[in-house]
Amino acid sequence: MKIEIYGTGCGNCKAVEKNAEKAIKDADADADAEIVKIQEMDKIFEAGITGTPGLGIDGEIKSMGRIPSVDEIKKWIESKK
Repeated sequence: MKIEIYGTGCGNCKAVEKNAEKAIKDADADADAEIVKIQEMDKIFEAGITGTPGLGIDGEIKSMGRIPSVDEIKKWIESKK
């Protein structure tokens, strides 16, 4: 499972990454999940992200322009198992 964090590295982007890391641990998906940071603006726009931070799982955009909670990300991860 690939979890994509879309953003330029701002504080909100780092918060999404931190929440994703915790959600991966909480969902016992450590062995299955990889976090990929996408910071290039052209790639962010190509993915359809209109507001950062954004989060995608296996190419499916789950959120943009906000910081999803650990529980929310955990549910998305568990639905992909």
